[in-house]
Amino acid sequence: MSTTTVNVTGMTCGGCAASVRTEIGRIDGVGSVAIDLADGQVTVESASPIERAELVAAVARADYAVTD
Repeated sequence: MSTTTVNVTGMTCGGCAASVRTEIGRIDGVGSVAIDLADGQVTVESASPIERAELVAAVARADYAVTD
């Protein structure tokens, strides 16, 4: 199991978080996506490490941006 954490800007509500969670969840191997709206932190657990570019692209599809 691999864990990756990124910071995402612009999420302000549960709907925002759901959009990001859905797009990241479409990446092969993702088991869970936890989002902390207060600090914009997104933690992804997956079967194997996920390329940062894949996460950035998934977040962009949800109309948000990775900041770190």
